[in-house]
Amino acid sequence: MAKTDFKTVDQYHAGFPPETVERLETIRGIIHKVAPKAEEVISYQIPAFKTDGWLIYYSAYKAHITLSYPWTAAFLAHFKKELAGYKMSKSAIQLPLNEPLPDALIKKIVQFRLKENKEAAQAAKPAAKKAMAK
Repeated sequence: MAKTDFKTVDQYHAGFPPETVERLETIRGIIHKVAPKAEEVISYQIPAFKTDGWLIYYSAYKAHITLSYPWTAAFLAHFKKELAGYKMSKSAIQLPLNEPLPDALIKKIVQFRLKENKEAAQAAKPAAKKAMAK
């Protein structure tokens, strides 16, 4: 792969064929709709979103688009049936380009990750206050 230095998600998207860009924009739109306060950034030279911590990453390849994050055990258990037909690892889900984009599933994944991040942020606040009180 050629060395890249993407500064924006638009720059990242511009490097792909129109059909892939359409899918990337759909994913981007779903994330913005579900998590409107999420900050759009480039991390590890791919698009990423942050709100109460890292929310989700996505990236495009020749035959698939990957949604990624170090998935929690709760996430993997929750989506076990829905993700059974996809190639995946503990941190990546491959969405083949030759199949319809699972918009509803992507929405559910982002909603779940948003909830996980909010819960983690809320749990961290009392711990931080307790540490400061010592």
